[in-house]
Amino acid sequence: MEGGSNIQEIEDPPRGFINFFIHPSRAGNRFVVLFFLCFLSFGSYFCYDNPAALQSQLKTNLNISEVQFTALYSVYSWPNVVLNIVGGFLMDRVFGIRLGTNIYMGLTLVGQLIFATAVYINQYWLMLIGRFVFGIGAESLTVGQNNYAVLWFKGKELNMVFGLQLSFARIGSTVNFLVMESLYSAVSNLSSDGAHVLGLVLYIAAGTCVFSMICSLCVSFLDKRAERILHRNNNASGEVVKLSDVRYFKLTFWLICIICVTFYCSIFPFIAIAKDFLMKNFGLSSEQANTACSTVYVISGIGSPILGFLIDKIGMNIFWILFGIFGTVISHLLLGFSHLNVYIPIGIMGISYSILASSLWPLVALVVPEYQLGTAYGVAGSIQNLGLALFSIFCGLIIEKFGYVAVEIFFICSLLLAAVSAVVLLFLDLMQHGNLNLTPGGRKRYEILYNHTEILINADALDTSSSEVIGSNSDFHIRNRYLSRIGAPLPSTYVIDKQGVS
Repeated sequence: MEGGSNIQEIEDPPRGFINFFIHPSRAGNRFVVLFFLCFLSFGSYFCYDNPAALQSQLKTNLNISEVQFTALYSVYSWPNVVLNIVGGFLMDRVFGIRLGTNIYMGLTLVGQLIFATAVYINQYWLMLIGRFVFGIGAESLTVGQNNYAVLWFKGKELNMVFGLQLSFARIGSTVNFLVMESLYSAVSNLSSDGAHVLGLVLYIAAGTCVFSMICSLCVSFLDKRAERILHRNNNASGEVVKLSDVRYFKLTFWLICIICVTFYCSIFPFIAIAKDFLMKNFGLSSEQANTACSTVYVISGIGSPILGFLIDKIGMNIFWILFGIFGTVISHLLLGFSHLNVYIPIGIMGISYSILASSLWPLVALVVPEYQLGTAYGVAGSIQNLGLALFSIFCGLIIEKFGYVAVEIFFICSLLLAAVSAVVLLFLDLMQHGNLNLTPGGRKRYEILYNHTEILINADALDTSSSEVIGSNSDFHIRNRYLSRIGAPLPSTYVIDKQGVS
């Protein structure tokens, strides 16, 4: 087994060009899997922002209000307040990765088809049900995608794979904004009924989910084949996700969650309402507004892997987080209170979003033990979805009552709360002598120190007589004094004072 991977490498894998791509022990086969894996969530991201790309058409042809429109996004997020945690548990303990991924992809497809049918017959309540089902499948689908990535690429090209998955997800969102307007114009020649035209367009969009469903089945087939040929051990289970673990999470984790929700709620709800906003405030046409909205995703799709690689080399994640937050503040200030070329603030937003996404999420692994990471990421995702659901409703109410400038002020206030949380996180990390804002070299020294002292911390059998031999200036005392300062749980037999260990 190489690099902790669950795929057992055989001693003499078959050679030859064809086997390089079809035998699961060869690198070429991994990249065949990667191809299908990258497109696994393409359909869900393409269809997620269908309402945003067709915002004016939906409101005009179906006679829905701004609050009703934003509810199409909030109802997507509500189920995932819980299911971000439950989805991973069900996949680990009930369905398994293959069946679970196929089920969640199937729900995504069914949800989009229900939504398209509801629009076609102009039934708003059914539209909400469709988006609800779509949300259940789409968010949990990412759990399966990430599990496949770890299963096939851990210890090999995992960081690159995660970057590529994010890029292809953003490509799906970008293509949506670029093609839906033209598709609507083409289909409108077939019918004079606006609801029927919208429904047909959404049925066509569902084809991307069909393609992703095929990719899910292909990955499932290749994974089953690899398990059979390589006799892969699928019983190497991790820790069970327990909600009771949440009470042990540190304050630093909750600050990361606050930063996450207050930052992302200034990005995705904005994109949901951006089309009409840009048309009214900047005089863009419908197609120009869609192109501008897609620019955020284009920049993040290209920039996230590159900036993630750069942050890996430089470190100091909290400074990058602050840079991303204040960049987004500048973007919203320019959008709300200036008439510069719209691509300037939109470009700043895309870069800032890439910076924060690349620097924030890795911090969870630094503040939460590895066996609790599934729970931690699930909790963070649930809080994010709760925030997105509430902010989508608030944005609709603010726009209807006070207009678009007021909603920009709302976004800026949310970002300022994120900035305050990041500053508190920075000072808390400094006070605890933590590793969240260290350079890569500093983190390596921190881990060496921690690993070196862990044996001593767990050495409860060390009696008082042996402790008395160790002087106050010994390496042992210095290390324990340092760990005491950062709050590490020293054994009760160790008493750190100015005179030494007693």
